[in-house]
Amino acid sequence: MSKQFYLGIDGGQSSTTALIGDAAGRVVGYGRGGPCNHVTGPEARTKFLNAIGGCVRQAAAQAGIVEDVPHFAGACSGFSGGAKDKAYLLDEIFTADEKYVTHDAEIALVGATGGEPGVMVIGGTGSIAFGRDASGKTIRAGGWGYVFGDEGGGFDLARQALRAALRMEEGWGPATSLRSKLLAATGASDVNDLLHRFYTPEFPRQQIAGLSRQVDEAAREGDLVAMEILKAAAGHLAGYGRAVRDVVFGAESTVPVRTVGGVFQIETVRTEFERLIEADAPAYLPAAGALLEAYRIVGQTGVRLLDVPEFGK
Repeated sequence: MSKQFYLGIDGGQSSTTALIGDAAGRVVGYGRGGPCNHVTGPEARTKFLNAIGGCVRQAAAQAGIVEDVPHFAGACSGFSGGAKDKAYLLDEIFTADEKYVTHDAEIALVGATGGEPGVMVIGGTGSIAFGRDASGKTIRAGGWGYVFGDEGGGFDLARQALRAALRMEEGWGPATSLRSKLLAATGASDVNDLLHRFYTPEFPRQQIAGLSRQVDEAAREGDLVAMEILKAAAGHLAGYGRAVRDVVFGAESTVPVRTVGGVFQIETVRTEFERLIEADAPAYLPAAGALLEAYRIVGQTGVRLLDVPEFGK
């Protein structure tokens, strides 16, 4: 009888991760690749297949799976930007007895809580809060995308920094080192030039979100404008978390909200968030949450993962 394997995929705006586990819950293969959240258009479809296929093949090779199209007992994939336009493409990469395709917030929650009921807030390129109670009921807040939402995420931090720099450049906003830092990081001639570059393919969303590092740097150097931007971001993220927690567990609940995403690595954001709401670090990151869901959909609940690689913790 052949071995049974389980697959979890975290496909996001910045990177893609695949984990393969054996029947005992031990992680036996992992792979990493580029972003895969958009599939419209021939080029985007190819990027999606390359990102997912590359991760799965890398993980399968480590697990000792030799089939060109590996088969799994259970497979769960969580994607940024929705799942409906991506599910059918997975059949070109792998097969599974049970397959579950969902959004990235669900696998992030499962990973953050280790599969238990709870609430988590993602502060990555974008932002969202997601919660699930003991009955399996779920609720979300935010996650509306970079045009209408994503307050507190990395893209929004860069957007607020650009706005502050524009106000300074036009002469009606306070002085801030954000202007010089953004120009140095991008090579733009002035902030107006950078603004117009941000509307071009030269700066995809995840690259713009990466400029949140300049906001963090300015704040650590004492820039008051940058500090206010980071504190406001923490307020938005805590508001999302509190809204979801109140609905799932009640307004008097003190259940810690798990935090996921690079924005929470910024000290000012993390400290202010923890001041506003009870918080805790995730048990696992989203890829491991997807793997836990792969076990759950075939009836294996309460699995404790073993040998999870550092990037999955």
